[in-house]
Amino acid sequence: MAARNLRTLYGVTRSLAIYYGDRARRKRMAALYSTFVAPGDLVFDVGAHVGDRIAAFRSLGAHVVAVEPQPALMKTLKLLYGRDRTVSLVGAATGAAAGSATLKLNPANPTVSSASDRFIEAADGAPGWDGQAWRGEVQVPVLTLDALIARHGSPRFVKIDVEGFEAETLRGLATPVPALSFEFTTMFPAGSLEALAECERLGQYRYRASLGESHAFVQTGWVSAQEIRTWLKTLPQEANSGDIYAKRQN
Repeated sequence: MAARNLRTLYGVTRSLAIYYGDRARRKRMAALYSTFVAPGDLVFDVGAHVGDRIAAFRSLGAHVVAVEPQPALMKTLKLLYGRDRTVSLVGAATGAAAGSATLKLNPANPTVSSASDRFIEAADGAPGWDGQAWRGEVQVPVLTLDALIARHGSPRFVKIDVEGFEAETLRGLATPVPALSFEFTTMFPAGSLEALAECERLGQYRYRASLGESHAFVQTGWVSAQEIRTWLKTLPQEANSGDIYAKRQN
């Protein structure tokens, strides 16, 4: 137990240094999110991790509902944002239906803790994923995006970064939102394509993408679902990860 707690402390401290330590990165992030978010807007940060996206959304004047299932990270978020009345912290995972889920924990790298067994299986032996170890698990409550909307209101933008559980999260959304993003990984392409299919189910969206933590669009303009699907399928393995952004057509 003591060793696990030390690994968790190390992982959280490492994440704080990575995600808050680069001022240029924070500026790029805020600039990208300003495409979707204006002062007073409501934003859902699903998979809030250590809250760097919360900081970006708050810098734009948004109100934030931050959803994070990992107990250690929720403690961190409460320390950072617990007194901010414009931030609501929700200790839960998101999925297709309300209930509970087993969250597999990676204490040394909490960024990649996941409720998706398929994601963890795909990571085994994948390039760039060497040394990742899911050494623990915890039962966590699961809420749907629809339930969060019923409780907090309809968001202008939903950011989803839940390590392979993106499609399951989107299955819990019945009503289209103006804009959203979801993370993709090249080692688990099926999950990314399933998440894209869920966006198509929700209605007419146009798409752009960013790679890694660049917070810069790859495409020069908004493209169709088929175009972004082709782009995802042709990405080299070494691209590793990024985010797909979806904006609803008027």
